[in-house]
Amino acid sequence: MAGTPTFATPPGFLGITRQDRGAGICIAGIPLDIGTTNRSGTRDGPAAIRRASRMLVDGVHPAHWTDPRDLDIADAGDFAIALGDIPASLALIERQAADCAHLVALGGEHLITLPLLRALSRRLGTPLGLLHMDAHVDTWETNFGQSLAHGSVFFHAIREGLVDPRRMIQIGIRSPVDRETWDWTLAQGVTVVTAQEAHESSPAALAARVRAVLGAAPCYLSFDIDALDPAFAPGTGTPEVGGLASWQAQGILRRLGGLAWAGMDLVEVSPAHDQAEITALAGATMAWEYLSLLAA
Repeated sequence: MAGTPTFATPPGFLGITRQDRGAGICIAGIPLDIGTTNRSGTRDGPAAIRRASRMLVDGVHPAHWTDPRDLDIADAGDFAIALGDIPASLALIERQAADCAHLVALGGEHLITLPLLRALSRRLGTPLGLLHMDAHVDTWETNFGQSLAHGSVFFHAIREGLVDPRRMIQIGIRSPVDRETWDWTLAQGVTVVTAQEAHESSPAALAARVRAVLGAAPCYLSFDIDALDPAFAPGTGTPEVGGLASWQAQGILRRLGGLAWAGMDLVEVSPAHDQAEITALAGATMAWEYLSLLAA
């Protein structure tokens, strides 16, 4: 009676049972949420995303005709963090990420992206291109008075040279933002596509724009679930109305095969505020879309 229910998949992401970090692609949960500024709870995101991923295992991808489970892939469990200590947690995350050849991280808050980029940029020896899907620019120098928080992650990433801002594109932006932060972001060379612009465009056109910005060099995908409208993803700490629909996000990602993807994170799923697992399923699906690109 204590085993896996017969109607369920094994508890790993997509039911993956391999657990070592020596796989070519590693899934890892990072249950950090001590740098959030509104509703907390993303520490429970990795477990919720894994549970929701059971909806994605009864066939192959209907556009690429690939199955991510055929990859050299493992679910390595959750990374350790230092409870209540942001700098120590970031250092721990960076050390653990360095052990993974290609990491797909399930958050957790958006601050986890900073140590992931530190580890990846150091390993590759070059700044990364970045596709950042989000409601927020996350380039505030401080976030409600805190230097290290989920709204300052890309300020630090740009300042530390982890990403090349001229090869960085943000899609879905629509939250309130001070003009100084907005102007600083654009001045660095970041391409910002607001949610309104995305609605007036098409997934095909947006994907072409992403390709033009990222180019052929190594690039990274950071997907904040609040890029989606709260109608599609209510279970997040900082919901913003007017966001992308699930089909728009899928339509963009499905057109980004062949780029030099080096890693991904899916962040800000907060199950305590979810309804019927729809946010967790959206998060699991975006990670599945990314893995299906790699499989293709």
